[in-house]
Amino acid sequence: MKVFFLCFIPMFVAVDAVGVLPMFLGFTEGMDRQRIRRIIWESVITASLVALIFLVVGVALLRLLGITVADFMVAGGALLFVLSINDLLTHEKKPLAHDAASLGAVPLGVPLITGPAVLTTSMLLMDAHGIVPTAISIVANIGMAGVAFSFAPAIHRILGRAGAKTVSKIASLLLAAIGVMIIRKGVVEIIRLGMGT
Repeated sequence: MKVFFLCFIPMFVAVDAVGVLPMFLGFTEGMDRQRIRRIIWESVITASLVALIFLVVGVALLRLLGITVADFMVAGGALLFVLSINDLLTHEKKPLAHDAASLGAVPLGVPLITGPAVLTTSMLLMDAHGIVPTAISIVANIGMAGVAFSFAPAIHRILGRAGAKTVSKIASLLLAAIGVMIIRKGVVEIIRLGMGT
């Protein structure tokens, strides 16, 4: 259970469903409930499939390129840090151009739910805790994002625009701290491997 939560919390921060809610509301404004439900399902399925496929293929790709886990930790941690700082410094997430017919898959599923932060975090968590708890945490968090989208109008009313923005900024700050921690661990591992040779 402890391992699951060690995977779940960073992934929860990376998915940042609350931060995506305002865009979801903007994209689906004026649509009937049945169409919105279909878009939510499409986004959850697409995001889950992309994240899980990357989880499996990503490891093989790293090995093929000769990239060590320590190398990926430094690069991945730096990417998470930059992404989170960008979110912290921008006033709000910019809406992406989209085609109404594929709205659930793109841009909601990818890259808004499963974006660079989720993909990088999943790879790092898999190395630290294994593929099973990481995969479960991915599916659980993306599922929670789907639930959040289902109750988007109510959540947005409760939090308000300022509240949703505050929660998103706190998540970005946590993600920045996680990025720094991962870089630190990667550098320590590189030094340890260098001293061992």
